This record gives sequence, structure tokens and C-alpha cells, in this order.
Amino acid sequence: MPKAKYKRVLLKLSGEAISGNKGFGIDSETLGNVCDVIKRVTEMGVEIAIVVGGGNFWRGRQAKDMERVTADYMGMLATVMNGQALQDALEYRGLDTRLQLAFEIKQIGEPYIRRKAIRHLEMGRIVIMAGGTGNPFFSTDTCAALRASEIDAEIILAGKAIDGVYDDDPKINPNAKKFSEIKYSDIIEKNLKVIDSSAASICMDNNIPMMLFALDNPENIIKAVAGENIGTMIN
Repeated sequence: MPKAKYKRVLLKLSGEAISGNKGFGIDSETLGNVCDVIKRVTEMGVEIAIVVGGGNFWRGRQAKDMERVTADYMGMLATVMNGQALQDALEYRGLDTRLQLAFEIKQIGEPYIRRKAIRHLEMGRIVIMAGGTGNPFFSTDTCAALRASEIDAEIILAGKAIDGVYDDDPKINPNAKKFSEIKYSDIIEKNLKVIDSSAASICMDNNIPMMLFALDNPENIIKAVAGENIGTMIN
């Protein structure tokens, strides 16, 4: 097993990345493969916090005649479902986890408290952070940037359905150029949509790098933890 470059990481999982080829909902095989790799990362001595998106169930922009705030809260609830699925799959594999929520649902998880999250990590528990920031108008990418800053994560490992940052949408433009490395300021200036400007600004202000890579092969998580540039490194 390769040697870990980082001691504490924040793993950002998009909802689409755990939906497999279905594109909607949760694919149990895909989720299981991701959790198998996460277990191996913990065996490397890495402390892991996870922020999970909800795009496999709901995206606010899908709502045409709905108030933005309502649509965003529905998206937050979608992340809670994904958080529960992750917790169940990880604990099935013998891992100790805590599900922390940005808003209160006592029957499901504990409230997000920074000091408790850090203590859980120090105790070797995986902390799953669901519910986004708890506020509308902010994406789960922004949540990942915020939580990574709060818990002093060394890097954000962003596993998405795309394999890096491009200068254009590769699904539309086959000649789109992929960056091996890029600055947050360039993402903001060029208005690249792979992460939102709020997330880029928080990471830039707090000097937190991000490795953005495709999660179609969960082994990429281990490569990223080992320091390999398998997608795009954002500094």
C-alpha cells in the first residue's frame, strides 16, 4: 500500500459519483466500492472527513416554478440521505463513523460542532458532514471548503463525475483542454463552473489545495492521498 502524503483530508463526494451508471439514486455496488477504498485509506493512518452532495436525488436548478430557498433546502435533505447511506456502508465494513448535520434532525445525526468533529477525527472516526452549510444559496462545494478550513484539513479531495478542470465543457466541446494544475484565481476569473466561486474564494483565502479527480475508479482516492496528480491540482 502506498504511503499517505496527508494526515487529515476532507473527501468531497458528489452525489452523481455514487449513483453509478444509473445517474440517479444510489448504486449499492458503486457505494460499496467507494467505501472499500475509504477503509483502506484509514488503514494508511489518514483522518477522513466527508462532505457529500445530493445531485443524485435533487438539484435546485431543476425547480422551474419553485422558490430558490425551498429548492436549496430540498437539496440539503438529499445530502442527508446520501450521508446516511455512506454511514451505513462504512459501518458495515467495521468503521467507526459519526454523521454530523448542519441542521438538527436528532433521530439521524448529531449537530455539526467543530470541536467535536476534530475530536472524532483524532479518535480515528470518519466524520460525515451532511446538510451542506445549513443555508440556502451555498453549494456543497462551498460547504467542503468551509469545513476543510474549520477542521484544518491539509487538502480537499474532490471526487466528481468529471476527471479534472477543463477550459470548456468537455461534454459539449471535444477539444476542451484539461488543466493538470490551475489557480483558484484563474477559476474565478475564467468563470469555470467545475466548482463555484464561493468555494474557490474560501480555499484561496485559507491556502487549502484541492485535488479534483474522477471517482469512476475509486482507487483514485488512494492515489490522491498518496500525492499523485490524477486529475487537476487547484492551488
